[in-house]
Amino acid sequence: MKKLPSGLYVITDERLMRRSDFIKKVTEAAAAGAGIIQLREKASSLRDRLELARQAVRAAHAHGAKLVINDDPGLAAAIGADGVHIGRDDASVEEARALLGRRAIIGVSCYGDVDLAVRVQKAGADYVSFGACFRSPTKPKEALVPLSVFAEARRRVKVPLVAIGGITPANAPLVYAAGADLVSVVSSVFAGAAGQAVKKFDRRKK
Repeated sequence: MKKLPSGLYVITDERLMRRSDFIKKVTEAAAAGAGIIQLREKASSLRDRLELARQAVRAAHAHGAKLVINDDPGLAAAIGADGVHIGRDDASVEEARALLGRRAIIGVSCYGDVDLAVRVQKAGADYVSFGACFRSPTKPKEALVPLSVFAEARRRVKVPLVAIGGITPANAPLVYAAGADLVSVVSSVFAGAAGQAVKKFDRRKK
C-alpha cells in the first residue's frame, strides 16, 4: 500500500483563480505545507492545459508536494505528474495504471459508495475519496454523504480515505475524527490567500 504525503490535499479551480495568479497560488499552497495538489482545469485548450500543468508540477515539486491531474491520465503522463484522480466517467484504474506505471498515485472518487471503494482498491487504487461531506460552494448541488461512511470504509478498505466537499478549518476536525486520513479542499484555500489558509488547516489537525 502506498503511503500518501501528509498535509492538506488541495484542489485548484479556475473559477476561483485568475490565470495570472494560478501558479503563484499553487506555489504558496505547496510552500505552506500542502502534501498533494490536484490540478482541476477544464476550461482552457489542451495546449494551454499542458503548459499550465508543466508549470504546476514544477511549482509543487520545488516545495516537496505531489501533483496529480484530475480526470486525465494522458495529461498526467505527458507532463510527468505524480498521478491522477478519476471519477465515475473517467478511465478505469487499470487503464490509468497501464499508462502511468506502478509508482503513480491513483485516486478514485467513490462519493458515498463503500462497495465501489472496495472494488477500486482491488483494482489498484492508492486512495479513495468520499463526499460531499458538507455543502460546497464549488459544487452546491452535490449529494451529501454522512460522515459515518468513513467508519464503514475504515472497516472494509485498507487504502487511505480522503474527504471532500465544503471542508473548512472549523469542520475539518469532525472529518478527521470520523476516520478520514486526509481532507481535500478547494475554495477554503484558493478563494483567498492560499498559503495562510493551508497553515490554518495544519494547525487545526494538530
